[in-house]
Amino acid sequence: MKALQLGILSVSGFFQKRIAIPIAKSPLVDIAAIASRSEEKAKNAAREYGIPKAYGSYEALLSDDNVEAVYIPLPNHLHAQFIKQAADAGKHIICEKPIALNAKEAAESIAYAHQKGVKVMEAFMYRFHPQWQHARELIRMKEIGKVQLVQCIFAYNNTDPSNIRNQAKAGGGAILDIGCYAVSSSRFLIGAEPKRVVSLTHYDEEFKTDTLSTGILDFGDSRAEYTIGTQTFPYQRVNVHGSSGVISIEIPFNTPADVETRVSVTNSVGTREVLLAPEDQYILEFEAFAKAIKEDSEVPTPPSDAIANMKVLDALFKSSQENKWINIE
Repeated sequence: MKALQLGILSVSGFFQKRIAIPIAKSPLVDIAAIASRSEEKAKNAAREYGIPKAYGSYEALLSDDNVEAVYIPLPNHLHAQFIKQAADAGKHIICEKPIALNAKEAAESIAYAHQKGVKVMEAFMYRFHPQWQHARELIRMKEIGKVQLVQCIFAYNNTDPSNIRNQAKAGGGAILDIGCYAVSSSRFLIGAEPKRVVSLTHYDEEFKTDTLSTGILDFGDSRAEYTIGTQTFPYQRVNVHGSSGVISIEIPFNTPADVETRVSVTNSVGTREVLLAPEDQYILEFEAFAKAIKEDSEVPTPPSDAIANMKVLDALFKSSQENKWINIE
């Protein structure tokens, strides 16, 4: 299979820290171009990461006929806009989570892209990691019986006012940045959609962003609960409680690519720790996306999943504002 020619819209810190070097190892993806609003910044990044072309505007990159698809790691409030612009240019799209600021915006931008005949995938990298695939398989095998509760804690400490995660107008805040993982992972493991949600959220007086949130998702015969924080000691863990056992994922989201991962399983037989070989979840994600483009098949995380996730996030915001349970439409 010929490598997918990928363009990068933004010299973001996340791209440089998590994506640039790992993807360079893949035979299925070539980073063909990178763009920034600053041409100098784009050229510096291209030089550092061995990228053939650098552009001083996103529009210039989108006009490059050699680029088949784009990766969008822009601030959250720009996702929907550039999904549409990329679609106008005929480029397939892999967009960082959350795919938009709300479900309406997500649905509109995805529908627009489909009308233009391009594929769209939300970049939830964790779903491609073997530890998550294994955990889901254990659940399907009834290793812990009927799933009754998924617990997620995800926190970091960032009080930098210049960071986009602390800028309300850019779509910052805990729910959009990491709450999307808590919601997505519970839906992924339970294999269903929540019927209603409730949340309690604290907002920073200076940033006006949500910095601490606790929520419950009601799936009918099972629950998910999470606590997320952006000014909290860094920690993350996912536990899945069933009628006859517990599964624990030690480092569920920011999984290091150079160490074994650990999934703990406790049931009536005892407790065992499943060790899985090191894998880079970003390489797995981008290669899966590339295969879908080259084989003209469905992207592995369908756009409908992105819209469904945004509906839950919308309901969580509404619940915290109205102080009551909110049904998922």
